Amino acid sequence: MLREHQTFHIVNLGCKVNRVESDSMGAALLANGLEAVDEDAADLVIVNTCTVTGEAEKKTRKAVRHALAANPKADVVVTGCAAAITPEFFEGLDSRVVVMGKRELEQQLECGGVQGRLRVGAGFRTRVGVKVQDGCDHACTYCIVHVARGPAWSRSANDVVAESRRYFESGVKELVLTGIDIGAYRDGAVALPELANMLVEQAQLVCPQDERPARIRISSIEPMNVTEGLVDALARHDGLVCRHLHLPLQSGSAKVLHEMDRPYTPEEFSRIVDDLRRNVPQIALSTDVIVGFPGETEEDFKATCDLVREVGFMRLHVFPYSRRAGTPAAERADQVSPEVKRDRAARLRAIGKELAAADLESRAGTTEFALVEDATCLTESYHELPAPKGAETGSLVPLVIRR
Repeated sequence: MLREHQTFHIVNLGCKVNRVESDSMGAALLANGLEAVDEDAADLVIVNTCTVTGEAEKKTRKAVRHALAANPKADVVVTGCAAAITPEFFEGLDSRVVVMGKRELEQQLECGGVQGRLRVGAGFRTRVGVKVQDGCDHACTYCIVHVARGPAWSRSANDVVAESRRYFESGVKELVLTGIDIGAYRDGAVALPELANMLVEQAQLVCPQDERPARIRISSIEPMNVTEGLVDALARHDGLVCRHLHLPLQSGSAKVLHEMDRPYTPEEFSRIVDDLRRNVPQIALSTDVIVGFPGETEEDFKATCDLVREVGFMRLHVFPYSRRAGTPAAERADQVSPEVKRDRAARLRAIGKELAAADLESRAGTTEFALVEDATCLTESYHELPAPKGAETGSLVPLVIRR
């Protein structure tokens, strides 16, 4: 495929894992001599698709149609979750469309062999994602990703360490470990906490004596995968494993959680948070919440608001429920009206703004290391603040958090 093209453009849709995968594809194509150009000038367009919700599926189909229309001569490779679920739809759009599985495409591009060498020089200097796991063995009733991605699997720990070391040697100061169900990571005796410890050791080994070592950030992790080992890794590395976790809550109602087939209760979620705060006092927590799940009552929604306030999340990602064909929740007759979903989303987002301000206020006067990203910087606790004047992009600098 590479021999037939000289220029490329990648359209990325969906989650952070997709973003990491798309970055890796781009780095591999650059390494093979192709030039990155605008969509309308490329002779190869790759669309990395998403299908997590009905709305995401619509955006995916629109993106593929747009690629075909914008460039009548380009070959269009469609990959990712939507391509796995409905390949025949995309193949039927045009003879120029080639549907490829993610792993097949990555193998053709030889992504793993080049990404650690190239990404720093290809515009990814600040935060770099490393995919360590893919697939999911759960089946939440609103989600089809476990079908699109398949069963959970994990990369070799040695491969992850080797790739990460190349980033550290290139000057990258924050690695974000990503996966569809990252807490399920396991390579023999190495689970996620052990992997994080190994990466901290590598960061320390290659770091110049006058600099702070690169830090590791763990992306979204399911609450039931917050183990004693993970809590220990967060607690003992002085921020080299960022004391921030994204814990998807989805709902604070026991009834709704049960109907979503989420494997915890609100009380269990609270206990997990209490344990984290007891052992890692500086911990910052963000979350995902779905509002308007079928059958959700105002009482259920109030339970969610109450639990969100109780936990004190520093950031909320609020999603009005979107029906995804092929999931059990989409077939339910008790769908919540769009008006109610919009209202609940607005109210919960307002709470989220209050909590974000309160968390930042609670940190006033403390010092955190922050990753400089041009005019802004990202603190260990995941707050985006103005960067110190004169700080170098991509560097980790101590920052006093002010009111």
